[in-house]
Amino acid sequence: MSQAQPQLHGVAGLKKHDIKVSGIVFMLYCLVAAGAFGIEEMIPEAGPGMTILLLCVFPIIWAHPISSLVAECSSVMPSEGGVYVWVKEAFGEFWGFQAGWWATVSTYITNGVYVALVSGYVSQMMPMSPVADQALKIGMIAIFTIVNLLGLKEVGNVSTVLSILIVLAFLLVAVVGFCNWETNPVEPLMPEDYTLIDGIGGGICIAIWMYCGYECISNMAGEVKNPQVIPKGLKLAMPLIALTYVLPTLGGLCSMPAGTWENWSTEGGFNAESVGYATILSDNLGGTIGSVAGYIFLVIAIISQCAIFNTYLASGSRGFFVLADDHLCPQFLVKVSKNRGVPYVGILSLSVVTFILCQSDFTTLVSMEVVFMLALYIILPISVVKLRKKLPVSERKKRNLYVISGGNKALIYYCGFPIVISIFALLVNGTDYLATGLIAICTGPIAYIIFKKTCGGLSVSNPAGNPKNGFGLAKGDTVRIGAFAVFAGVMAFLGQFWLRWYEISWGEWGPDDYDIFCNSIPQVQMWLGIAGAFCIVAGAVLFFIGKKTDPPVPDHQLDVEETLNKYLMEEKTETFFD
Repeated sequence: MSQAQPQLHGVAGLKKHDIKVSGIVFMLYCLVAAGAFGIEEMIPEAGPGMTILLLCVFPIIWAHPISSLVAECSSVMPSEGGVYVWVKEAFGEFWGFQAGWWATVSTYITNGVYVALVSGYVSQMMPMSPVADQALKIGMIAIFTIVNLLGLKEVGNVSTVLSILIVLAFLLVAVVGFCNWETNPVEPLMPEDYTLIDGIGGGICIAIWMYCGYECISNMAGEVKNPQVIPKGLKLAMPLIALTYVLPTLGGLCSMPAGTWENWSTEGGFNAESVGYATILSDNLGGTIGSVAGYIFLVIAIISQCAIFNTYLASGSRGFFVLADDHLCPQFLVKVSKNRGVPYVGILSLSVVTFILCQSDFTTLVSMEVVFMLALYIILPISVVKLRKKLPVSERKKRNLYVISGGNKALIYYCGFPIVISIFALLVNGTDYLATGLIAICTGPIAYIIFKKTCGGLSVSNPAGNPKNGFGLAKGDTVRIGAFAVFAGVMAFLGQFWLRWYEISWGEWGPDDYDIFCNSIPQVQMWLGIAGAFCIVAGAVLFFIGKKTDPPVPDHQLDVEETLNKYLMEEKTETFFD
């Protein structure tokens, strides 16, 4: 009589699924896009010509580099946790924790937005009482929580169905728009009296938002039987997403009368005052068909938010789960369901937080999330460079793994653009976003110290390989925390000089141009300078004291064979729908 196998928790207890390339493509489509909703706000803000230009250029200078970086790392380290694991292997547990914290907290912050948007869309279709509104939110969260508790395979199947519906809807918008060509879709390039910086500044943050999320698929890589489908899916998803943005937007702009670009809005087509993708169908098809088409597009908008919520519930729920598996979060988060092999505590906790946050005003929360996201896109390229030194390209090619072509010179393009664009976006988003964002990312070191002290970190499973310092943190953390403080301080101190010129002296921004701190911007900029100077000094002191009393453990050359075997699984040939 054989004994029952003990219940495994953590990454070892996850069930692996036979996810095909098509499943990865459509999950990526939901994580990054789920339609072109959001571009409507970009058109009046940047101008129709600048909008189309940014939508065409950003796949080249932003989406392609990031998706390629993710593909390279996913190929060599297809582990649950994605960016957290890559940064941890490159720079140790402190910086790995920061990446994991930024990625996970940003999902917890924004997931409520999609639920609130569905509630808003449904309220345009039918009046809802406060009780009905809450019932709708609970119902939506419950449905996709159940889908996620069933497993990653089910998440992928739902994503595939919803993605196909969304793509077909926007394809119809493009076809109807081009068939009713009326005006030059890229004229004017920018609103009147705009400079080039105004036009780019007005659209760059939305363009970044529309083309971000590729790294999220890697959070679930440990549940994919053949993780080499992830790089293949990334190659296919990126152009699909770009086409879904450019073609419907171009078709919509060219089919509407000149000057109507100023009226585009996310509510366009769902009310009489503004223009949106639904308007292209209702105005050009006309009559009953047009009315029905506009109504159906409202349903597509609801489906889009559901698709995003479904996949981000899957991706975000793995963040604290993987940190807990490395003893960097409380251990109850490593629980895995016995029958389905999913991290059910992570899924349920994210669902509960989503319900709480979907009741709130998102302005402050979203401003924090933007900086989390941009910080992640700065540390990811740096980690790729470091990992190439630790795991040579020659060894990867022997195993037929994906590597960005062009050698180290190509990394200037693939790593340089995301870093430069992220820093630029941090500085043009506004004083309110920079201030709240810097405060938010400083929660990372605080959380790390708390969890490292209480949970033990990597020292629990490998005390010899991950020694502690005298404060109970990892050896060298004094230096790392000092470096973090210097970086945050430099961003705040130099940023306030830039913002005084960009917003006040040159841009003449007013209180209405800010989402928060509207009437206190000069004071906020002053405190940015003071806090930045303090962090630079304090961080430098910590850094140099740490160099003498708590030096980091010297980088050791990884055992390439052992490391690759640790992360890689047997590769097999996959077709798109096999």
